[in-house]
Order: sequence, then C-alpha cells, then structure tokens
Amino acid sequence: MAFHEIRFPTAISRGAHGGPERRTDVVVLGSGAEERNARWAGSRRNYNAGYGVRTVDDLHAIIAFFEERRGRLHGFRWHDATDCKSCAPSVTPTALDQVLGKGDGSTAQFALTKTYGRDFAPYARRISKPVAGSVIAAVNGVITSAFDVDNVNGLLIFQPGHVPAANTTVTAGFQFDVPVRFDADKLEINLNGFRSGAIPSIPLVELRV
Repeated sequence: MAFHEIRFPTAISRGAHGGPERRTDVVVLGSGAEERNARWAGSRRNYNAGYGVRTVDDLHAIIAFFEERRGRLHGFRWHDATDCKSCAPSVTPTALDQVLGKGDGSTAQFALTKTYGRDFAPYARRISKPVAGSVIAAVNGVITSAFDVDNVNGLLIFQPGHVPAANTTVTAGFQFDVPVRFDADKLEINLNGFRSGAIPSIPLVELRV
C-alpha cells in the first residue's frame, strides 16, 4: 500500500458529512456510578463524501478517484472545511497560532501540531499533511523564513545556523489536509435513487500516518 499525495476533489468534499470519533468504554456500576476508560489516545475522523455529490459528473469523478486508489488500498488527502487551519476556518493563520515546542540549541526538527482546548485537558493533534506553501513560523515571536517544510510528514526543519536557541518558543501557523482512505472496496451507486434524491454512501476514514 502507499499514500498518494493528492487531494480528493474539494468541490465534493465541501458538502460531505463527518467529524472526529473516539472510543470510550463506559461501565455502569450497580450503584449507578460510571467508570470510563479511553481506548484511543487520539481521535479518528470519519466522513461520508456522498453528501457532497450534486451531479452525475461528480459521481464520475469519484469513480475515477476510487479506481486510481484501488479502493481501500491507497490513502490520499482530504480537505475538511470545518477544521483545515491552525486557527478557526474563517481566520487567516499567523505564525503565533500553535506552539510546537521549546528550542534547546540543537533540535532542528519540530512536528506540526494543533492543540484543542486550553483550561482542562488540552488535546495536541499531530498534523502530518500540511498544505504546501502554507506554513509560517516564528521563534520567540519573531517571524523567520530560515526553515524548510516536510509536507509529507508534517515537519518544520530549521536550516543550519538558524536552529532555535535554548529556552526559545517555536510557533507556527498553517493549513492542512487529513490523511484518509476509502472505507469500502465497493461503491454502491444507484442512478435512479440519486436522481430522486437518495444520497450514495461513500465512506472515508482517517489514517494514522
């Protein structure tokens, strides 16, 4: 299997349904109290691209995309319009959006992350598929361009001679895609149903890469 660095047709993905999923075991005790345990450390997103299909040409584009990915075999990029930036979707990213870590004078690589929440139990999500050309960064609040970006693995890499000094704060802003795959090896498409308003099911699931 492989990951294809190509984005699912954006015009279709904008109308899709989906969002994050977590796995929590809940045991109700005899007293009525609960014990809860998180089975997954991180969330995993699921989508149904069928809700974004508007025309038969949209279906044709999805069939072509599905065939080239060989169904569930190869992953690809997905644009989630509700969560695609280091900030809110309607805001322009800045170099101060997300804290990536502290400099130590020798570490040159910093993984892109996005933190959700602040006061109780913040969740840091690893961002592995930034949009090319979208990453901006700062060290101790000073914007810098002395870095490269690994867009395949989501790494900010400072150039020699510009490694962040000890006790400095590295921050970044960016746009990103979600790595996904089709969650079925068969597409069930009924044109009669589609023309009468039925939504084809085209499930996608996030990959942890």
